[in-house]
Amino acid sequence: MADVLITVRLPAPATLESAMRHLDLAEDEVDTAYGLVPVDPRRNLYVLRVTESAGRRVGDTGAGPRGGDHPRADGGPYSDPPIEPYGPPR
Repeated sequence: MADVLITVRLPAPATLESAMRHLDLAEDEVDTAYGLVPVDPRRNLYVLRVTESAGRRVGDTGAGPRGGDHPRADGGPYSDPPIEPYGPPR
């Protein structure tokens, strides 16, 4: 299962549960250990890690209006590659 990142705007105080409700995500589609990470609290912008299929479903593709019958993320899906040091430490 490849996981992707999506961003969402939520009113404070935002929780992982409120993000899941907003995007109509099931618990098995969300990495609950990763949680809801604030990216820009002044703009109420958060990120969460979801399954690739959920990211495709709720990701912001720019196709059509927000909300309505199909809740969407503010951005994504974005890849989530591992971050590792490059070369020997100096």
